[in-house]
Amino acid sequence: MDYQTVSYEVSNGVALLTLNRPDTLNAMTQLMRAEITDAVIQAGGEARVLVLTGAGKAFCSGQDLGDGGSAATMDLERGLRDEYTPMIRAIRDCPIPTISAVNGAAAGAGANLALAADVVIASESAYFLQAFARIGLMPDAGGTYELPRRMGAAKAMGAALFADKITATQADQWGMIWEAVSDDSFEAHWRARAQYLAEGPTQAYAQIKSAIQESWGNDWLTQMEQEAKRQGKLGNTRDFQEGVVSFLQKRKPKYEGR
Repeated sequence: MDYQTVSYEVSNGVALLTLNRPDTLNAMTQLMRAEITDAVIQAGGEARVLVLTGAGKAFCSGQDLGDGGSAATMDLERGLRDEYTPMIRAIRDCPIPTISAVNGAAAGAGANLALAADVVIASESAYFLQAFARIGLMPDAGGTYELPRRMGAAKAMGAALFADKITATQADQWGMIWEAVSDDSFEAHWRARAQYLAEGPTQAYAQIKSAIQESWGNDWLTQMEQEAKRQGKLGNTRDFQEGVVSFLQKRKPKYEGR
C-alpha cells in the first residue's frame, strides 16, 4: 500500500510506523486510520516488533476535527465502530510486541492510540491528554477500557472529567506507561528497546501478550490452566531449546522467533 499519511519501514526485524502529518500534529483522518490498520497488520507478518511514533513535535493530537464534515454531520458512532475499533484491535491483536514511542503530545484519541500498544515509552517533555470533555464528548478509542486498567479508577475518572494534561513523568509514576525517558536519550533508548525485543523469543512474547490480555476475564483456575497450555506449546519451540542451551553454556541466546 502506498501510504500518504504515515510512513512505514522494516529494518533488523523492527517495523517502524510513523504518523506523518506533522503540520497538524499528526491529527488522525479517516485515511490515516485505514493506513495505520493496514501497516500494523503488515508488520505482524513480516517483523518481530512494531514501533509507533509521530513525526515532528507531537505523537498524535487526536481526531482531525476538519475531517468528516461539521460537528452537526459527523457520524461519531459509525467512525468508532468502522474505523477506530479495527485500528485499535489490530494493535492489540498484533502477534508481535508493540511499542508506542511517544515523542510529544498524545491527546484525545491519539492518547488512547498510544495506550493500545503493549509498552509505552515517552519522552519527558511528552504529555497525555484525555481532551474529550472539553468539547462535550467522552473518552473513546478504547480510553474507558485502558485508563482504569492502567492507572486505577480514581486517576482514570479524574483524567476523563477534568481533561488535565498528564505529564510523562506523572504517567510513569501512576503506572499508566512503562517509562519516561529524558528527551536527549529518548530515541536511542526506544530503538534499543525495540531491537532487544526484535532479537528475542517472538513466540513467547505472543503468548505473554495473549495470556495477560485474557487474564482480565478469567478466574484464577482458568488462568492457571491457560498458563499450562501456553507454556506447553512454548516448551516445544526451538527458541526454548536455544534458551536452555545458551543458559547452560553461559552465552547470549540466538533466538529465531520459532
